[in-house]
Amino acid sequence: MKFSESLKSNRDFKNVYGKGRSHANRYLIMYILENGYDKNRLGISVSKKVGNSVVRHRIKRLIKESYRLHEDIFNSGLDIVVIARTSARDAGYSDIESALLHVSKLHNSVLRSFDV
Repeated sequence: MKFSESLKSNRDFKNVYGKGRSHANRYLIMYILENGYDKNRLGISVSKKVGNSVVRHRIKRLIKESYRLHEDIFNSGLDIVVIARTSARDAGYSDIESALLHVSKLHNSVLRSFDV
């Protein structure tokens, strides 16, 4: 079951940048804003400073895959914008995955709380 969609329009990105909360680590910056829907919308931004199109697309794929494998632990109803920093150029999948989970934990309301 697919829980999220892509965040595509420039207006939506600017809305999340302007009204959302942000946290960062070495590889990623994450902005979060509640969207009022029952699905999450994920937007990924990788600047030309990070590298050429091959490098930028590779980083986008790593972020998308990391989110896809862990999307069940995210709360619903969020607009999430992930920005890759230039240090992400040389990062592998495990680095990006741990960075995504780390920056998600910094946002207290992003991850679901599981009762054991």
